[in-house]
Amino acid sequence: MTKLYLRRRPARLVATVAMGALALTGLAACSSDEPSSNESSGSAAPGASADGVDDGTTLSMWTRAPLERQATQLVDAYNASHKNQVKLEIIPNDDMEGKVGGAATNGELPDLLAGDVVRVPYWVENGLFTDVTDRIDALPFKDDISSGHIDAGTDTDGKEHTLPFVQDISVMVWNKALYKEAGLDPEKGPTTIEEFKTQAQAVAGLKKDGVSGTYYGGNCGGCLVFTWFPSIWAAGDEVISEDGTESLLNSDSAKTLYNTFADLNESGAVGAGSKEETGATWTAPFSGGNVGVMPYPNTAVAAAIEAGIDVGVGPIPGIEGGTSTFLGGDAMGVSKDSKKVDQAWNFLAWSLSDDTQLNVVAKAGDVVSRNSLLDNEFTKDDPTASVATAVIPNGRTPVAANFSEAFNASGSPWVTLIRNATFDRTDTVDADNDAITATLGQ
Repeated sequence: MTKLYLRRRPARLVATVAMGALALTGLAACSSDEPSSNESSGSAAPGASADGVDDGTTLSMWTRAPLERQATQLVDAYNASHKNQVKLEIIPNDDMEGKVGGAATNGELPDLLAGDVVRVPYWVENGLFTDVTDRIDALPFKDDISSGHIDAGTDTDGKEHTLPFVQDISVMVWNKALYKEAGLDPEKGPTTIEEFKTQAQAVAGLKKDGVSGTYYGGNCGGCLVFTWFPSIWAAGDEVISEDGTESLLNSDSAKTLYNTFADLNESGAVGAGSKEETGATWTAPFSGGNVGVMPYPNTAVAAAIEAGIDVGVGPIPGIEGGTSTFLGGDAMGVSKDSKKVDQAWNFLAWSLSDDTQLNVVAKAGDVVSRNSLLDNEFTKDDPTASVATAVIPNGRTPVAANFSEAFNASGSPWVTLIRNATFDRTDTVDADNDAITATLGQ
């Protein structure tokens, strides 16, 4: 059975979590030593079934914009088959932290709250979710669920708060039409970082107006984490220490990766706008048919295909071979403010059922969150889904107490390292790596 690996943060780091956007002072003022009525045990209310309650209740849900398509599919399918009705609100990615922080302070979180799997540990440690340990443990397929999103929502006392909502992974994509035009084999993407560079430069060599060899979010820490860490893992190296306090992003493999992109910049193979790209539009150039090859979110592949791009999909390669992926996406739980826990649980349990995972998730070409269902009738003839099935066993999800501050935040030391190394060649990787370590260890 496929195992998804999530590096757990040590208990001693919990006290160091800094979440300015979540207004911790306000949260502390709202908390007490006594559990609220809906978080006392995670057990179902008297008379409620193990599947929760479907009685016509209206539920509120928040999720972030990058996963709008997947969230909408799930909500529409649920609403069409249940008395309960979910009202979905899509939050711009950059606004999520602030909106959740303000709502948490004021007791106004939605019934169902989804968040980036690397952010969820912070939210859990600050009490934003209801403890649903007993409910998760009672699921007949619990041991079959991809564990990373459960682990991200598990606190230091072992209480569980979240389940997988949308599982996303990073893959390599290429434009088959542009590959054929550039004299490349449209059925063969890069298997090493050097091949990636060569193929990107070949497409750039077409000198087509508006077309680039590759593109990356040069001012987007989350984009770079999601798409660049796998090449380092595939090379056999780590990106952070096991305890989450030290950055290891100055290894030889990491420096080779940075130099590859610096070479691509200097050769003119990187698309205009990469240096300023904050992540809001980082998938658009490829889905618009203007990029040859780039590491990419699996959840965005379907949109590129729908836009008419003949997309090649493969695993992200290491420096000299090997493959890996970032196990990302969103985990979801019942918020601390919900008074409709049984009804909210009904949605969560339904979302992981065999029927939902196969006929809603897999059918749409997305990655299922049940290990035994990775190989299914929809993936066997779908090369995109087959790639996902193959790379997941080598995937990783790094977790650190100050991960967001070190990597995802605007102007993070990780973004500084990348910009210095790939746009300016300042030869300061070691010093910039030390700055990441300093932030991780705060």
